[in-house]
Amino acid sequence: MEKEKKEDCIFCRIARKEIKQEIIEETDNFIAFPDANPRTKGHTLIVSKRHFVNMLDMPASLGNELLDVIKRVAEKRLKEGASGFNVVANNFPVAGQIVMHAHVHVIPRYKKDEFKVREIV
Repeated sequence: MEKEKKEDCIFCRIARKEIKQEIIEETDNFIAFPDANPRTKGHTLIVSKRHFVNMLDMPASLGNELLDVIKRVAEKRLKEGASGFNVVANNFPVAGQIVMHAHVHVIPRYKKDEFKVREIV
């Protein structure tokens, strides 16, 4: 059953390059590509190449590599004109996770963009 889920997983198929996608960054364990429904210009997804359902499933040993990819994507977007960025990881459906494959959103921010993030106090 789990194998079938991995075979049908859209992010697994992108990571295996079965679905053509512009690649923003790639490492041994992660691939970054534009979000299909971008919230702002340059909205990028960083996806683990191995199938993990969410961040709790991902080994901590991948943390540094993931952070490096986040930083490279964010720096690229800042050079392209963004003024800042948000990093978002939705884990479990109640938190907004739609694709059940661990991934992180890097959302470039621009002055007067219309994207809103709830303030966390």
